[in-house]
Amino acid sequence: MSFRRSQLSIAALFGALGFQYSTWASRIPAITERLHLSPAEVGVLLLAAGVGALISAPLVPKLMTRVGSRRLALSAVLVLAAALAGLETAPGYRWALAVLLIDGVAVGCLNVAMNAQGAALEQRSGRTTMARLHATFSGGIFGAALLASAITAVTGSVGVHFAVAGAVLVAVTAAGPGLLTDDRPVLEKTRGRWVRPSGVVVLLGAAMLLATITEGAITDWSALYLASVGATEHLLPLGIAVTSGMMLLARLFADGWRDRWGDRTVVVAGSGLAGAGLLTALLAGGVVPALAGFACVGLGMAAVSPCLYVAAARHGPAALTAAAAMSTTGLLVGPPAIGFLAEATSLRWALGAVAVTAWLTVPLALGLRSVPTSSPSTSGPGR
Repeated sequence: MSFRRSQLSIAALFGALGFQYSTWASRIPAITERLHLSPAEVGVLLLAAGVGALISAPLVPKLMTRVGSRRLALSAVLVLAAALAGLETAPGYRWALAVLLIDGVAVGCLNVAMNAQGAALEQRSGRTTMARLHATFSGGIFGAALLASAITAVTGSVGVHFAVAGAVLVAVTAAGPGLLTDDRPVLEKTRGRWVRPSGVVVLLGAAMLLATITEGAITDWSALYLASVGATEHLLPLGIAVTSGMMLLARLFADGWRDRWGDRTVVVAGSGLAGAGLLTALLAGGVVPALAGFACVGLGMAAVSPCLYVAAARHGPAALTAAAAMSTTGLLVGPPAIGFLAEATSLRWALGAVAVTAWLTVPLALGLRSVPTSSPSTSGPGR
């Protein structure tokens, strides 16, 4: 099976995950209105998907061992398609909670399975691709947003929107023949480079937790920070746009950086840049420094998660699942924690703590001998 065919098939899984999430998230106002939900109920509804992803953590290693990542990923995509239909037809709040809980379990399964596929493709081919695969996740979010905008311009029907989106997800399963069938992660031991540390799962989980807190913080709090430094209303969305745009762009090129400098160097340099850029922006104050700092976060953190997923996959499904669970936890607990800290101090101090989380990723990465240090001589042909 060719590298390109497998790469495109695995990329379809990453794109599907971003696409499905962005699809239902874009219709939260319509769902809220239909079910007559209070703001608190909406908050719990959003939390349900994250809780489902955490619930999946003990199940995924067993499923990966029993059915393999290919079958698990394709099954999860079908569940995600069904979840859209279930969310649209849910007769009440409790049903919607149950649907999103199941949706979260499917997200957890797909997240681990698709990263296992990507890591296995890198190991089998000797070529880096994980950062580009993660870029397609961002592309899926963007594509779903465009689809939502186009459909709502024609009809306000959530049913029509979710039916079209569900059909797109079902079509993704046609990529199945291109997925890897024998993808069990194998710990590389060449040149004595890979030695399993006793605390590898803890280190990987902690690094992933800090990385996702750093990523998610800017998305959730950039607009409020820009408002606090005097940005006009039309400039407030630029914080998210600059961060996500820079992250998407960087992920398209990050595999080349990994080939040239190695994963550990990319993680250390990226985390250091994110923390330094954000802290400098906070000390300088003002709108332009803030946007520059947010751009540094997007650029610096773009390849961190892909590299950590590769490292986790080398230690098997349990380590990979732990990394995915910590990624979800970071996205769940990070924004509220920043809010509590901002309430106790100020938003500037709270975002300063985010800069520290980026820097704390550095010693964790340095302690992970499992983070690859690939070089052009070992990265395989075709690069």
